[in-house]
Amino acid sequence: MTKFHQSLARSYQTADTKPMRMTRRTFVKLGSMAAITGLFYNTHTGEKLKSIYWAEGNYVDGSLRQISYILRDPRSDEVHDIDTRLLDLLFSVRKEIETNEPFHVISGYRSARTNAFLRAHSTGVAENSLHLVGQAIDIRLPGRETRILQKAAIALKGGGVGYYPKSDFVHVDIGRVRYW
Repeated sequence: MTKFHQSLARSYQTADTKPMRMTRRTFVKLGSMAAITGLFYNTHTGEKLKSIYWAEGNYVDGSLRQISYILRDPRSDEVHDIDTRLLDLLFSVRKEIETNEPFHVISGYRSARTNAFLRAHSTGVAENSLHLVGQAIDIRLPGRETRILQKAAIALKGGGVGYYPKSDFVHVDIGRVRYW
């Protein structure tokens, strides 16, 4: 069972508020009942999306395509599949900070050309960025300090977390666990 699905199971509680015991039967039951929603606002295009991307124990293909579209490279309009593990990590971050607000996306997928441009015109852009393969995202949550978002992502140990307070965003990826 993945960390994400363990987290999902912990979020479902019995009536007396004790955590539910996770058995194979419980996991299967959760898989058939639970629906997980992705909430995104693309700061470059102004597009918003609320989409159930996991339901009845499976990822929802149409929703995954919608998410990949809203997280596309706005400079080139190129779309790339977003790794479902990143979506699962973002869902866990939202649960960790107890919010239903959409993530404001600064950067999702990046084409090689956009990444090269950003590397040439700013610092801290990796040559082989995980943005290039749909495994990284730069986000903020309006009304929440980015430090809170950073701490939640670090606590989950799901990958890399970069904190950019001057630019008011947090980088989250599903690569090796590391912080900057």
